[in-house]
Amino acid sequence: MPENPPLGLLLRLVHQHWTQAVDTALDAAGFGDIRPPHANVFTFTPPEGIQVSELTKLAHVRKQTMTQAVEELEKLGYVERRPDPNDRRGRLVFLTERGKAVRPIASATGRKVDDRWAELTSPEEMERLRRSLRQLFEKVRDDAPARSGGESDG
Repeated sequence: MPENPPLGLLLRLVHQHWTQAVDTALDAAGFGDIRPPHANVFTFTPPEGIQVSELTKLAHVRKQTMTQAVEELEKLGYVERRPDPNDRRGRLVFLTERGKAVRPIASATGRKVDDRWAELTSPEEMERLRRSLRQLFEKVRDDAPARSGGESDG
């Protein structure tokens, strides 16, 4: 690792550690067909369903990326699409029972990783980091110029 690594690199490496822990837990629970691009669907799909265009906005990914994730998860039985009662042309994405079973495992594993990181540093340091990242995200989100061609896939 470079002596003074870019913040983006550090964020990516720490995120990969967190993601690998969740992926390992999901695999052990029989959900080994879930891939990282699918995570946004599970994270942002409310019980009342959501259109792909809204999922795209919430996850800050390209519509093509989200559409592909939803299609893959539908084939795997984690989501289903139904007509939107408020938009005759629209369809809503819903988690199936199998899809709903993913969240508790991912959430519990995420909490375990958070707890382990707090052991390695301190609960106060982790809370400061969480607060700082939240504040930074809110500022860059509000400050971000509109990009042509959609948002990033990250």
